[in-house]
Amino acid sequence: MAQKNIKDKLIVALDVPTIKDAKSLISTLDDSISYYKIGHRLAFSGGLDLAQELIKDGKKVFLDLKLLDIDNTIENGVTSVAELGVHMLTLHAYPKAMRAAVKAAQGSNLCLLGVTVLTSMDHDDLIEAGYRDDPQTLVKKRAQQAKDAGMGGIVASAQEANEIRKIVGEEMAIVTPGIRPTGSDKGDQKRVMTPRDALEAGASHLVVGRPIIAAQDPKAAAQSILNEMDF
Repeated sequence: MAQKNIKDKLIVALDVPTIKDAKSLISTLDDSISYYKIGHRLAFSGGLDLAQELIKDGKKVFLDLKLLDIDNTIENGVTSVAELGVHMLTLHAYPKAMRAAVKAAQGSNLCLLGVTVLTSMDHDDLIEAGYRDDPQTLVKKRAQQAKDAGMGGIVASAQEANEIRKIVGEEMAIVTPGIRPTGSDKGDQKRVMTPRDALEAGASHLVVGRPIIAAQDPKAAAQSILNEMDF
């Protein structure tokens, strides 16, 4: 696997409180990382402007907002996001929302990702939320619905990547959070996998946050993960 391809597959989650913190981390990581994820916390504190700065600097941006709303609102929101020039955007994998998003993204380079089941949730959590399906069943159902809607990819635990790949084929992205390097702490994630195992299972992109941003040497931690991915 070429180094360039590996870098394109590793997405560092900028799960930090301020733009200053984010820029410091980006500076530390330097050219070792080409792809960044901006979630709710940073998006609501100047992260959208940072996204445009990163894009101008030749980086790729994954905007993780997990949209869900009525069709018209989804369409308008996705249209605005596409105009930002980001590369990926998440929404919850509800069929109507996905169809509205796909309609709005037509003609752009925006890859729409359907969030199946959050990696912090297990079967008991789904039951508490009112779902009857176990995580694996619900993930597969939503993966098929995402494919039918014309989405660009799926967000799911790497533990489900192999089954999802059978459903969506080779073209759709499978973006997997909950990645933990060998020997690291799982934190609040319940369905996790190592970088190499995730890629072997069929993941196309790996999202890594705390194992890098909380490390004493984030750049070395990122390089260690890239090395795990290089096989």
